[in-house]
Amino acid sequence: MKLVTFVEGGKEPRPGLVVEGGVVDLGAEGFEDAIAFLGASRSVQADVARAAVQSRARIALDGVRLLAPVPNPPRIFGIGVNYAEHAAESGTKMRDVPTVFIVLSSAVVGPGADVVLPPNSSMVDYEAELAVVIGKAGHRIAASQWEEHVFGYTMMNDVSARDVQRATSQWSLGKSFPTFAPMGPWVVSRDEITDPHRLGISLTIGGERLQDSNTSQMIYKIPALIEYLSGIVPLEVGDVISTGTPAGVGMGRTPQRWLKAGEEMILAIDGIGELRNPVVGE
Repeated sequence: MKLVTFVEGGKEPRPGLVVEGGVVDLGAEGFEDAIAFLGASRSVQADVARAAVQSRARIALDGVRLLAPVPNPPRIFGIGVNYAEHAAESGTKMRDVPTVFIVLSSAVVGPGADVVLPPNSSMVDYEAELAVVIGKAGHRIAASQWEEHVFGYTMMNDVSARDVQRATSQWSLGKSFPTFAPMGPWVVSRDEITDPHRLGISLTIGGERLQDSNTSQMIYKIPALIEYLSGIVPLEVGDVISTGTPAGVGMGRTPQRWLKAGEEMILAIDGIGELRNPVVGE
């Protein structure tokens, strides 16, 4: 199933499931938002998904605007330098545990939304990432139990103001400007992705493929990330773990390449689709 949050006309945002022929409104089924659906039992989710496939009450996709599938996640855990080639290009030392930072949920926008270049940064970068969406809360989750706690997967562009990020040892502010966390277009449920560690991942701007890798190259795989994070902080329904970016970011290029107004970033991951976001000046 593909979980979305959408806006139709002037109505309030509502959760939905994408099926052949359009979107089925989960608000009509009593789900207030995407997190409410994520927190439902697997059996309830499966029943709702089956009913959605059979439902005739579908809204055409071209008649709605998709927001980030989880517009207000409780937390976004960013994972730094989780691909060896990216660690090398960024000159970042590899550590014995994952490098974790927080991206504020106020930075989240959806597919097609503008990414706004702030006036107090001249070094804004792109980062294509596979993101994991938590569907079952847990504390001290064993790596062997990771799948029980994952609802599914989406894409996140971990846009980064490198000058702000690198000004201190704390990365969160440089990654939390408004619009710096494009996410979407939907969350694909775990059962539809056979192996999240074997997905092609790329980012293209102006027809040039700047990042082109595979999630098999992750240093810390998803089970290890869930075990590590939940060993410190209890995970909540709707939490997002953005699993890191492969090589090819602007910071690691010679000469360095920063985002410019007028460009469009296209992030693609096998089994999920594309996430497109234009870049504009403030």
